[in-house]
Amino acid sequence: MRILVTGKNGQLGKSLHKLVSEKKYDNEFFFVGRRELDLSSQSNINHYFDNNNKFDVIVNCAAYTTVDKAEEEQTLTNQVNHLAVKQLAEITKEQKAKLIHISTDYVFDGESSKPYIETDAVNPINVYGKTKLAGEKALQEVMPTNAIIIRTSWVYSEFGNNFVKTMLKLGKERDELNVVSDQIGSPTYAIDLAEAILKIVHNKNYQNKEQPTEIYHYSNTGEISWYDFAQEIFKLAEFDCKVRPITANTYKEQVKRPMYTIMNKHKITKILPKNGISEWKSSLKIMMDMYEQY
Repeated sequence: MRILVTGKNGQLGKSLHKLVSEKKYDNEFFFVGRRELDLSSQSNINHYFDNNNKFDVIVNCAAYTTVDKAEEEQTLTNQVNHLAVKQLAEITKEQKAKLIHISTDYVFDGESSKPYIETDAVNPINVYGKTKLAGEKALQEVMPTNAIIIRTSWVYSEFGNNFVKTMLKLGKERDELNVVSDQIGSPTYAIDLAEAILKIVHNKNYQNKEQPTEIYHYSNTGEISWYDFAQEIFKLAEFDCKVRPITANTYKEQVKRPMYTIMNKHKITKILPKNGISEWKSSLKIMMDMYEQY
């Protein structure tokens, strides 16, 4: 199989590349970033696929993910998160290939009191969430079969910029930090998500059968606040930095964020091997053991 991975310079793209480099797969993987495949340009997308052989699977890890800036750059955000996804779906369908697309917990408004399942009502409250939802819907319209949408949350890794690396940096520089304690979610170690994606891609059922397009939820297990997350990071790093809990409304945030985005992951466990999904603390420890710069 020929497998294309977009967003090679992002956390998930780099995690997939790391795993593919470490393991011997019979398939050919092609990793592309903005330089090779610029999702902000419709003509660039067409040019890339016009000048490359067909693929069997496309894994779209690319997205516009800067939540605050998305409010200011709405046209660009909509192009990358919505219109480019529709275009990729059209190309994938034309090539008779399969598509795995990464989405977000921000399609929900955060008003729930129990973990969201895949069929729960969506109601994004910011531009980022709205464009990601538009991308999901466009994909489903174009590809009623042979696509998978994976919603994830609070992604971190040893690569790129993320909450864990920010806390490690600030924890060395400051004696105390204020961290939001009333936004509740589940962290996702990008390596764990990458492993789940590779297991799906190499599943014989997925490879050989035409199946209805499905949405799945994936994160590590556990329900925590950003405050809890920071506390555990500093505990593992053995930093003395004191963490003070504050409420989200203490920050004069430009953008509203959902307050509760725990996602029920029962559905995806049915298509993953028995070892299932790792608990957030154990995955965080693995990441921090890998990341030696703190």
